[in-house]
Amino acid sequence: MLLYVLLAALAWALGWLVRDRRTLPSVKDKHVFITGCDSGFGNLLARRLAQRGYRVLAACLTPSGAEGLRRGCVGHLRTILLDVTRPESVRRAAEWVRAEVGEEGLFGLVNNAGVADPIGPTEWMATDDYRRVMAVNAFGAIEVTLQLLPLLKRARGRVVNTSSVLGRLSANGGGYCVSKYCVEAFSDSLRRDMYHFGVKVSIVEPGFFKTAVTDLASIEASLRRLWERLPPETRRSYGEEFFHQYLKVQRLIMGVICDADLSKVTRCMEHALRARHPRTRYSAGWDAKLLWLPASYLPACLVDMALAAILPKPAHRAR
Repeated sequence: MLLYVLLAALAWALGWLVRDRRTLPSVKDKHVFITGCDSGFGNLLARRLAQRGYRVLAACLTPSGAEGLRRGCVGHLRTILLDVTRPESVRRAAEWVRAEVGEEGLFGLVNNAGVADPIGPTEWMATDDYRRVMAVNAFGAIEVTLQLLPLLKRARGRVVNTSSVLGRLSANGGGYCVSKYCVEAFSDSLRRDMYHFGVKVSIVEPGFFKTAVTDLASIEASLRRLWERLPPETRRSYGEEFFHQYLKVQRLIMGVICDADLSKVTRCMEHALRARHPRTRYSAGWDAKLLWLPASYLPACLVDMALAAILPKPAHRAR
């Protein structure tokens, strides 16, 4: 009996591998719209897709980001300025995309724009801190998608949403984890709703990578601002030592875990666009595969104890 089970598992694995490797015959004239192309994953993906023959429509937040992307880029690449938190900016970008793609429709949408600041203990946050992050990471992606969905349906295209391993396991406070949980839920509902229209939806869940989002200097500056605005009573409950130890933990995480090879993420995005049968979810980075995703399946009490052992202890905690 065990032999039959093993043979069935082997046959399934081989079949999945063959299916996973099947790609579209050509990407010529396929338009892909990417948000957040000033730097990081979006910038690298736009360059790689243009080199491979896609017609890339890249959205940048700043003129300098757009100019830097165009400089030295090989292939067909057009840029537009886009602030995903402003509905009028999103509408203008959608009209521009509509004019670019014409009757063929939009083959690919990569919702990549994202921010993380501020990240820290939940009690240190204000409601507006959550709103700012959610506006970009969650509602920005939702609004861009809804505006472009008719074009994606016309081309039976693909949507690739950039989430995070922290969309499966909340390891810190602030709007980042909340926004990524939202991206996961939105992507799942969209994938099921678009099934009969032939639009495929994938989620990319990177681990920790060295990008503007994980810049250590920015994270430390943000934590200092949060600490300094806390009421005196709240600061006393944590203690100065907690603050300094929390900074040390962030330096350790960013120094040890963060991966500099952004292509591990963009390769997942490329597969989601080029594969005949794109995966529902992609994990990018050794920490995502070996640490965060396995931890997300553990009982919550075990994860809570592990994080409590790693993070510093407040000065006045329950005994």
